[in-house]
Amino acid sequence: MNEIIKHKLALLPDLPGCYLMKNHQGTVIYVGKAKVLKNRVRSYFTGSHDGKTARLVSEIEDFEYIITSSDLEALILELNLIKKHDPKYNIMLKDDKTYPYLKITNERYPRLITTRKVKRDKAKYFGPYPNAYAANETKKLLDRIYPLRKCVSMPKRVCLYYHLGQCLAPCEKDVSVAQMDEVVAQITHFLNGGVDDVKAELEQKMLAAAETLAFERAKELRDQITHIDTIMQKQKMITRDKANRDIFGYAVDKGWMCVQVFFVRQGKLIERDVSIFPIYREPEEEFLTFVGRFYEQPEHFKPTEILLPKGTDSELLMQLLQSKVTVPQRAQKKELVDLAIKNARVALDEKFKIIERQEERTVGACDELGAAMNIYSPLHIEAFDNSHMHGADAVSAMVVFIDGKPDRKAYRKFKLRDTASHDDYGAMREVLRRRYKRVLQDELPLPDLIVVDGGKGQMTIAKEVLEDELGLSIPIAGLAKDDKHQTAELLYGEPPERIALKRTSDGFYLLQRIQDEVHRFAITFLRQQREKQVIQSVLDQIEGVGPKRKQQLLAHFGSIKKIKTADVAALQAAGMPEKLATTIHAFFRQ
Repeated sequence: MNEIIKHKLALLPDLPGCYLMKNHQGTVIYVGKAKVLKNRVRSYFTGSHDGKTARLVSEIEDFEYIITSSDLEALILELNLIKKHDPKYNIMLKDDKTYPYLKITNERYPRLITTRKVKRDKAKYFGPYPNAYAANETKKLLDRIYPLRKCVSMPKRVCLYYHLGQCLAPCEKDVSVAQMDEVVAQITHFLNGGVDDVKAELEQKMLAAAETLAFERAKELRDQITHIDTIMQKQKMITRDKANRDIFGYAVDKGWMCVQVFFVRQGKLIERDVSIFPIYREPEEEFLTFVGRFYEQPEHFKPTEILLPKGTDSELLMQLLQSKVTVPQRAQKKELVDLAIKNARVALDEKFKIIERQEERTVGACDELGAAMNIYSPLHIEAFDNSHMHGADAVSAMVVFIDGKPDRKAYRKFKLRDTASHDDYGAMREVLRRRYKRVLQDELPLPDLIVVDGGKGQMTIAKEVLEDELGLSIPIAGLAKDDKHQTAELLYGEPPERIALKRTSDGFYLLQRIQDEVHRFAITFLRQQREKQVIQSVLDQIEGVGPKRKQQLLAHFGSIKKIKTADVAALQAAGMPEKLATTIHAFFRQ
């Protein structure tokens, strides 16, 4: 513990608020809330901790805090600060699954569609559904019953759906806003639990049709009622009141938390969400934050009621979420919460060994590298490589590894502007200058380690750019390859020396992954650039083929090779006038 932290700990107040933990670069790495700041923050620096919290504490070089007037204010502020700083230790490790939803579009003449993307576009969303089949079958049913527009774009004349009574035909008919709103309201009522009301209405219409001897219509209505029963019975009934609920349960072990959320819609358990993530506070505090963040995600809608396990501050969450929040004490609701908790324990037991091994191969590998190089554990690594085609068309690429795993959203490609294609050192100088000028300009987080593909020459260039030109002090390492083009050794220091790492170690494996990944990324970019040039150089030589025609041809055929082998008729089918099609065909024959 450094002197700054010791001094600040002595001044902490006995008040609620939020605290922000920072690393040696001043980057916020963790945000938390506390009812009593003094007790909570001091707890990080006293006593022993498990591996997760010990890692967090080992990175803390400074902290700051913000006092609030209540625990609710602290929770709201915590959620806002997490959203603003995106701290690495506040991450939630979630399943990759996306759920199907039914959506009534926000248009003048709305449509009912199935979607897996939930946007804040003022449309109405219903779900999630257990699978795409359930969502599509429910949509088909609603399409038969309610006459919403079916066409993506408005046709010029009425279609078959109008004649089947499944569309109001706004393309030709004068359909008022009130009529549209009424249909949307009926669908909303159905999807929010009004299934029995719709069935009763259909049964009345069926009996009325039978009395007037309209047997075809009566049979159609009977089939719709049967279809409703079939779809609704496919999902397990678990409550009698047919309400929409989210049921939360969690389990904790070895510094990890698993949260299971059961989605109950219209009284039926239709889907679940599983999240597993490390925790650094009391489980109850971490769970409160999780629930608050859960409903910030656009795909999660607040239902009629939220059920939570015993020990949760339901009053606080009720104020935050502005929804009915309950901690059930008995009967069926408590059984559902207990079931969610049981599932969370099972999921955590199943996944913990896998997570533990992944941690060794990723963050553990970073620790191993840091120890071997005598630097801070390089949890944020940026690696660079240059690539060219026989000295021409040079490009550069950068990959980013966070906690030993690739962060592909942060990868960057560079077209060289000021450097000759064959000048490898010049390319490295230009790319590093451009990258870290932008980092400083946009106040982006600096890496813990920069890796250049090459030896002492590339490392010297990197040091000149970073230290002499930009005034940055970031560890720089070189990766040299053997005659089989495989990772051979790690170079570091002044002058650069070989760092001893066992070839079977996780640290060496991480270096191999980084070097292979940056090389792959650079080569892929180079090929993309070459393909563009080939397409431009060939098609641009044909008189009458401009940018639009070129795009049209490539969209239709998919490649230059197929355009070359196409006859005049095929070229005309791609939208080329007869004369131009003949010209293109003749060009490639020559």
